[in-house]
Amino acid sequence: MNPDFSTCDLCDAQKVDSSGNFRVLPPVFKDFGAIPKFCGPVETVKCFEDNSLVKAAVDFPGWIETSAGRVAKVLVVDGGGSLRKALLGGNLAASAARNGWAGVVIDGCVRDLEELSGANVGIRALASMPMPTEKRNEGQSQIPVQIQGTWVRPGEWLYADLDGIVVSANPLI
Repeated sequence: MNPDFSTCDLCDAQKVDSSGNFRVLPPVFKDFGAIPKFCGPVETVKCFEDNSLVKAAVDFPGWIETSAGRVAKVLVVDGGGSLRKALLGGNLAASAARNGWAGVVIDGCVRDLEELSGANVGIRALASMPMPTEKRNEGQSQIPVQIQGTWVRPGEWLYADLDGIVVSANPLI
C-alpha cells in the first residue's frame, strides 16, 4: 500500500494545534529502508544497546485488523540516542518486512545498509553503526517513549516521508 499523504500538508493543516496531539520529530533521522513513505499506528520499545525486544516485536505480525481492513503498524524504538550499537540490521529488517510492518523508527543506529536498502519496509534511524548489540533481554514495550525529546505513545499514529516524521494522537488520513 502506498499511503497518500505529505507531512508538509499534515503540518499545514495542524500548525495551529496547541493541544499537543500533533508533534513533529526533530530532523535528525536518515532514511535506510526501501519504502520512503509510511504510516500507521505506533507500537513502542524502549531499550539501550540491547535489541532483544526489537527482535521480539518484528518477529510478530506488524498489523492490526480493523473494520476497514488490515492496517500496518510502525515500531518506534527509544534506543536512548546511542551511537555505539545498532538496534536493527538486515535480519530484523527482513523479519519486519515479512511480517507486514509499515516501518521502524529508531532513536539509535542500524547496520547492514545494503540489506536495509532492499527491505520492503520503511526505516528511519540516526546513523549507521556496524557494531551489534548484546542480548540481555532488557527493556520495555508498549510504554510512552521520548524520541529526541518528543513524546510518542502506543496507539498514536506516525507518518514519515522524505520531508520528515510527524506523530498524531489520532489518524489524520
